[in-house]
Parts: sequence; C-alpha cells; structure tokens
Amino acid sequence: MAVWIQAQQLQGDALHQMQSLYGQHFPIEVRHYLSQWIEGQLWDAIDLENPQEEIKAKRLLDSLIQELQKKAEHQVGEDGFLLKIKLGHYASQLKSTYDRCPLELVRCIKHILYTEQRLVREATNSSSPVGSLMDSMSQKYHQINQAFEELRVLTQDTENDLRKLQHNQEYFIIQYQESLRIQAQLSSLATLPPADRQLREPSLLSKRATVEAWLTREANTLQKYRLGLAEKHQKTLALLRKQQTVILDDELIQWKRRQQLAGNGGPPEGGLDILQSWCEKLAETIWQNRQQIRRAEHLRQQLPIPGPIEEMLTELNSTITDIISTLVTSTFIIEKQPPQVLKTQTKFAATVRLLVGGKLNVHMNPPQVKATIISEQQAKALLKNENTRNDISGEILNNNCVMEYHQTTGTLSAHFRNMSLKRIRRSDRRGAESVTEEKFTILFESQFSVGGNELVFQVKTLSLPVVVIVHGSQDNNATATVLWDNAFAEPGRVPFIVPDKVLWPQLCEALNMKYKAEVQSNRGLSEGNLVFLAQKAFSSSSVNPEDYRNMTMTWSQFNRESLPGRNFTFWQWFDGVMELTKKHLKPHWNDGAILGFVNKQQAQDMLMSKPNGTFLLRFSDSEIGGITIAWVAENPNKAERMVWNLMPYTTKDFSIRSLADRISDLNHLLFLYPDRPKDEVFSKYYTPPLCKLELYLSTYFSSFLTFYIYIYIYIYTNYHSKSLRSCRPDSMGSYWSPWILETLCSHFTYSSAYT
Repeated sequence: MAVWIQAQQLQGDALHQMQSLYGQHFPIEVRHYLSQWIEGQLWDAIDLENPQEEIKAKRLLDSLIQELQKKAEHQVGEDGFLLKIKLGHYASQLKSTYDRCPLELVRCIKHILYTEQRLVREATNSSSPVGSLMDSMSQKYHQINQAFEELRVLTQDTENDLRKLQHNQEYFIIQYQESLRIQAQLSSLATLPPADRQLREPSLLSKRATVEAWLTREANTLQKYRLGLAEKHQKTLALLRKQQTVILDDELIQWKRRQQLAGNGGPPEGGLDILQSWCEKLAETIWQNRQQIRRAEHLRQQLPIPGPIEEMLTELNSTITDIISTLVTSTFIIEKQPPQVLKTQTKFAATVRLLVGGKLNVHMNPPQVKATIISEQQAKALLKNENTRNDISGEILNNNCVMEYHQTTGTLSAHFRNMSLKRIRRSDRRGAESVTEEKFTILFESQFSVGGNELVFQVKTLSLPVVVIVHGSQDNNATATVLWDNAFAEPGRVPFIVPDKVLWPQLCEALNMKYKAEVQSNRGLSEGNLVFLAQKAFSSSSVNPEDYRNMTMTWSQFNRESLPGRNFTFWQWFDGVMELTKKHLKPHWNDGAILGFVNKQQAQDMLMSKPNGTFLLRFSDSEIGGITIAWVAENPNKAERMVWNLMPYTTKDFSIRSLADRISDLNHLLFLYPDRPKDEVFSKYYTPPLCKLELYLSTYFSSFLTFYIYIYIYIYTNYHSKSLRSCRPDSMGSYWSPWILETLCSHFTYSSAYT
C-alpha cells in the first residue's frame, strides 16, 4: 500500500507530527496530488554530499514542476478552477524556492518520506500482533514522552509561581514605599506645633504599625514563596538530569554503538530525527528553567530578604548551566564517519551535526568546525583535559567547514566533502605492533555562543578509530584492526583500548556480520562454516560446535601469527575468501552452489559416496583468495575411484573467464554435490555462444596486432644499434624481449580455452 494512503489514516500525535512536515517549503497539497509520482522516484539514489549530483536533483525538480502543471491543466469545473490556480501557484513557488538549490528539495522530500514511513511503521506495529516484538522499544519511548509531559507541567507550574511571586513582590514594594512615606510624614511632624502634632501623630503611628506588621508578615510569605519555587526548580532539574541521562547516555550511546557496528557491516544506525526531537525538547525545557532561575535571582536582588535563598539560587544556576553544557557538548556528533581505513593523498568526507543547534539559534551566527588528526595517546590526553596543542600527528587539507542550517529538516551540520590526509606522523610502536595496528582519530572541534553571548561553548568530538595506510597492500591488515576494534570496543572506554582476546562465539558474530555485508548476501555463515573456521583457527579436528563455545581467540592468533604451515594469518585467509566471493562468486554463493568452507578430507569423504562426475566447490586452504573444484572419478592408473582437485582459481583467473564458463568447459563435471545437474545450477550464468565468438575474435585479432606492433617497435629500435647491425641473422632470437614472448604465449593460452 502507498505510504501516503497509510499516512492519511494516522491519528492523534502521529497525525500532528505528519502535518508539521509540510508548509511553504513543501505544501501538503503537492504531496497529496502527486503522491504516486513522489513515491516512485529514486530519491535515495542521490548523494546529498556530492555537488555533482545537483544535475540529477535539477531534473527531479523540473519533473516535479511539470507533473504539477500537468495536474493543474486537467482540472475542470468550478472546484477544479480554484485547484488549477492553486497548483499552478505551487509550481511557481517550488521553482523559485529550489531552482538555485535543487539538492535541498531532495533533502526535504527524503526527510518527509522517511518520517512518514516511520510514523506509519510505528502506528502499524502498535496495532498488530507483530508489534509485540516492539513493545520494549515502544514502552521506552512512551516513558520518555511521559517524562517530557511531566517536565512541561512542572515548568508551567514554576512559571505560574514565578509570576505570582513577582506580582506579590511588586505589591510588597508598593507597601514598603507607603511605609517610607508614612515615616517621612512622622518625621515632618517635628516642625509642626505641638497641638497639630498630637492631633495627627496617633493616626500615622497606627498606620505605620499596621503597614510594618503587614510587611513583616508578607516578607515571610515572600521568603516561603521563594523557597518553595527554588525547591520546585530543584525537583525539575533532578528530573531534567534524569531524562537527559536516558537520552544521552542510553539512546545516543546506543545510536553511536550501532554506527560503530555498521562499520563492520551491521544494520544501519538509523536516522537522528527522533533523537534530535528529544534533544531539542530538552534544550527548550532547560532554557525555560534557566530563564526562570535568572528571573528569580533578579527578584531576589531587587528585594533582598535574609535567608538561604541566595545560596539555593546560586546552586540552581550552577546546576542548570552544567546540564545545558552537557547537552550541547554531547549532541555535537559525527553523523557520517570518515573512512576507518584512511589512505594518504586520497579524498574523503565526513559530516558533523549539532542536534540542538536549530533550537538554540546557533545558526544565527554559523560556527566553523575544524578537523585534525590525532594519535591514540593524544586522544587519551584530550579526554583528561591535558594540553595537546603542540603535538602534531598529521596534516589534513580542506579541514575547515562552516555549519549550515537546513530549514526544511531543522538540522545544523557541517559537510566536509574534500578532505585529504597530506601526511601522517607515526609514534613509536610497541613490541610486535605494525603500522596497520596503530590507531588515530579525527578530532572535530568548534566554538559558538548561545543566548546573546550569555554562554560560550567549546565543543569537540572524536571519530571512530582510523588506521592510516600509504599503499593498497596494507588495506587487508588495517581492516582487521578496524574490525576487531568495532566489534569489541566497550562504551566509555579509554581511547582505544580493546580486549586482547575474545570468546570464539563473539568473533563468529563479527565475522558473519562482516561476511554478509562484504558479499552483500542474506546467506551468512552457517554453523558448519563456523566449525570449519574454528578448526582452521585452533588447528583442531573436532566437528562439535560445543567444543568451541568457551574457547578464546587472541588478536595475535587472529592477525599476527601465521596459520600452521602457511605464510598468512587467519584473517588474511578469511579476507581473501570475502574478496573473491564479492568480486566473482556472489551469485553462486547466494544460490547455495558454493559449499566453500570445506577442507580437503571432508570433500573426499562427501564425494566418495556419490556417482562419478559429482563435484563441489571449496575455498583453497593453501592459497589466499582461491577456490578449487573437487570431483570424484575413476583413477586411470588404478582400478579404483578417487577424488581429484584442480589447482585453485583466483581473481586473476576469473577476470579472464568466469567460474560458470569454466565449469561448462569441464565435461567430466556432471553433478553439483549432492546430486544437481550442473547445467541446472550454472547455465543461467554461461556466456552466450555469440558473445564467446565475439570475445574470441576480438581477443585473437587484438593479441596478434599487439604482437606485430611489439615486433615492429623492437626491430625498429634495435636496427639503429651497432649490436643489431653486427649480429648474425640466426642469432636474432637472442634479442627477443621476454615481454614479446609472454604476449605470444598468453594469446595461445587464452585461445586454447575456445578450441
């Protein structure tokens, strides 16, 4: 069902949230009349951080306006006439608004569609049996919203009390002035004759006594009001701090953890809209209470009354400032992390965001954000508030960016689009640590003020750990460091400490997550696959998964020490399997055609009970990124059957000819284990015969043409040399360059595949 049809069925607060998405920036009527067209466009295919995508965004804007104009032209009748005018007006309005910034239109519609889908999903979950799975989350959200409602009531209550206190104090001051006037009149009686003084003095004394008694009584009442108001503020601030802890220390930390696991291939961390709305509510409530406390302090200064209120107000002011400081500094976050394997001299991007920037009007004076790269030790010193300004770990180009406010989404963010790490300075390494185990981090920092320079904040945030490489060959080991850190880092750790050993099931979870993400497959690692990996990791022969439940694997076993009898580590072998599958074997893995994680002995045991010509595909034990074909057939030298294994195929082989075509070429392969005819499994991936012929002919002619060009260049180059003029014709072969022979050999090797 279309999202818009479901969105129209929303009720209560969800309906109000949906309606608030629309306005002059994007009228709800446009959403209604073009709902099908809007939901049919590929908005997510446009990268908002890439300025080159503006052309696509402009096309979508033009198409939207054309659709609106077309819709307007088809309106007839009296009602249609008014709608025609309105839709035409909206077309002009959208063109003038977004013509110079079409990416903002895409940002706006993506935000609208995402929010509508979330609201519909939440409403559906709450009303269906499947929603019971969401009960825990829904209950938590309900508790947070309840707490906000309680804070709203408390804040309104203290606002009413403050107004009442102000009114009573103003009346008190009037009466106090009256008391001073009476006292002045009494003082002036001294200049009157005794008879007049005796006549007027008793009345004035009585008035003074009455007013002073009222002032004394009212001063006590005002003091009680002030104390009562301060106690209510204490209660409000306690609830505010508790609510802020739930949102920042629970929800935001969980979002950051999901973001970190997403770096290992976990599910996306999700949007920040809900978190931002909560943080903005916190900011609004905190600011209201801060203003109330300041007004209460002003009333105290206006009319000092001895008592504990001065100390209480000082403490309240300190507490509320601490709360808002924590909120602002904690909501300066990295929305899009820089790459965790960072190559020097290579462009990269990142996005930082201030979740309360719009609510606190920080965008009125847009702050600038600076990015620098610091070492692990510098990060530790930074968290201890030690000065690290004189330490330099590297130079980043294009590392300054001004935060921009997007009115349609209410977000304040800085998009670093063209950063590049020019150079890196490494620290002294510990023990066996290699350069690909050294962790850095990108520090983002800014400074801004709120409330008319009332408060000035210096905010900083650190990226996830970054491993710096200078060559692509280091990528494999750098990825291992990142995987281990992302998987096993604990919240609130000292940068960037991770356990040196973990339980095998924990590592299995991380490997499975990474494998599914890299191969882009829903088929993950089965229990049998994980047993195979455990056998390889621990040099064990046990096939019982329970035997590995309590075993631990160290970092050294993972990616420092080579596997027994091999010159590569466990991770390097596993990463090679992922790369090969991702580049060349993904469809076959998804089809279940590749068993993969099977050793040589297991393959033999499985195949010997099957008919001749039965084969299976397994990853090579001896070569990184290799896959081999094992099949059962007769041994021509002996009257017995045996399992044969081909030399492993690698990426280099598959770049020439695909796995399916190679299997098609091998006529002795008949059945994919256990008993599926090979053509039934692989025929849909065979290269069509015509394509084969074209490929062969083009390769044939291009190879010979290249060969003759090489011969011509060689002879022409050497013809003018004395050595060639003086050599005998029969010695010409000694001058043939190895690369000429290699070209000729490669041609015939390739051609033989088709003969």
